[in-house]
Amino acid sequence: MADTVESAQQGKKPRSVRVVLLALMIAMMLAMLDNMIVGTAMPTIVGELGGLEHLSWVVTGYTLATAASTPIWGKIGDMYGRKGAFLGSIVIFLVGSALSGMAQNMGELIGFRAVQGLGAGGLMVGVMAIIGDLIPPRERGKYTGMMAGVMALAMIGGPLVGGTITDNWGWRWSFYINLPLGAVALVLVTAVLHLPKKRAKARIDFLGVTLLTVGITAIVLVTTWGGSEYAWTSARIDELIGIGVVALVGFVWWQTKAAEPVVPLHMFRSRNFTLMSLIGFITGFVMFGATLFLPLYQQAVQGASATNSGLLLLPMLGAMLVTSMVAGRVTTSTGRYKVFPIAGGALMIVGLYLLSLMDTGTTRFTSGVYMAVLGLGMGCLMQITMLVAQNSVEMKDMGVASSSTTLVRTLGSSFGVAIMGALFNNRVKDVMTERAGALGKGITEKSAQLDAKSLQKLPAVAREAYQHAVSAGTHSAFLLGAVIAVPVLIAALFVKEVPLRGGPQKPTADDADATAAVVVEAV
Repeated sequence: MADTVESAQQGKKPRSVRVVLLALMIAMMLAMLDNMIVGTAMPTIVGELGGLEHLSWVVTGYTLATAASTPIWGKIGDMYGRKGAFLGSIVIFLVGSALSGMAQNMGELIGFRAVQGLGAGGLMVGVMAIIGDLIPPRERGKYTGMMAGVMALAMIGGPLVGGTITDNWGWRWSFYINLPLGAVALVLVTAVLHLPKKRAKARIDFLGVTLLTVGITAIVLVTTWGGSEYAWTSARIDELIGIGVVALVGFVWWQTKAAEPVVPLHMFRSRNFTLMSLIGFITGFVMFGATLFLPLYQQAVQGASATNSGLLLLPMLGAMLVTSMVAGRVTTSTGRYKVFPIAGGALMIVGLYLLSLMDTGTTRFTSGVYMAVLGLGMGCLMQITMLVAQNSVEMKDMGVASSSTTLVRTLGSSFGVAIMGALFNNRVKDVMTERAGALGKGITEKSAQLDAKSLQKLPAVAREAYQHAVSAGTHSAFLLGAVIAVPVLIAALFVKEVPLRGGPQKPTADDADATAAVVVEAV
């Protein structure tokens, strides 16, 4: 299959492949940018449509649909062809975007966001799997910088773009903006991408799809509702945990019996694939927790503007981008990659520990240095995990390998936001009660995360107490993150450096000087 794909693209490099990559990066940006743009527009949306009590479902519905559909899109691509599956996911995403922009009430918006999420589940998987088809693993490192750049651009630009669009064009254009970008991606992919057509005789494993969807839905609802909508010890959370466990255990059992399993369990016989899944889960846990609490800390404690919240993450995202590019160049030139998960795990632990040291007197420069250390660690891990996971499976399983890796990272982010968020909120409420008594308890009774306007309205004593409370909350959250990140370093030590497909065999020890030279050149 690798030879077939390579011959299909022969003679079209670099121009055609670069055009395809442009389309893939646009699609990837659509998936990553959407939630950040919409998040900025939510206050305006609620003001027009009402339904404040259902606000969380605008995000939860999208997240649920994305997580549940991710492994299904990967399997469809493996069975029936990557191009058709990818084009289908773009179309569904754009239909959901158009309908969301036309929503007349909160119920419609939630439903249309779920449609949008179904399409989004196939965008990231499609990008990763198509790159896996087009470019051998040995050459794939060259393009990791592009993906890291898109990720950084989405995180930095999302809030800025969302605010600008909402203020000048109205909130509906937060969704409509996807249409021209998606149309460009559709045209480019249709015209330039050429992959072998597939037609599998086996049918989709609908029972496996159902069990997996129920299990993932229960997990996401537990992490979303636990500690906010319902107490962690409530009957509703217990029910969801029970449903999730039963569904996932049933799913694993059924995958051993199904003729064409949604997630072939034989992939996990590969040590590297299993280790990369674990590393991806923890990376998602840490990364999305960090991007949630760092802007909150800098706004509440350091007095930064909420409007430029994306720019506050620039030290972390910039370091992540540079490191990802260096890792890609070195991997492509030398075929070596084990050093990056090890270095990434160590830097992630150190970075999270340093962030846990921040208090009310920490300067922006100091916090920026701490963020950069964490960004260096994540840059070593973000794309290498996908590269090694794809290299660990056969070409026929490229789609499900990509979707499984994406799914565990998504689930990791859900757990990270929920667990770190619960720890943060409880710590903030405790410190507010200790420092401001009944006033502090009343201020944080509904939410431990105050926006800039609410913070400015507080009395000076309460505002100072809140700054100390947020410092204490971020200390606890990041200290937990540092502990959670320890298994990344341990897992990285057991990674087996298998030669990447599409290049020469594993280099010898004499290549150390060449590796150092490439690092210098990449920097």
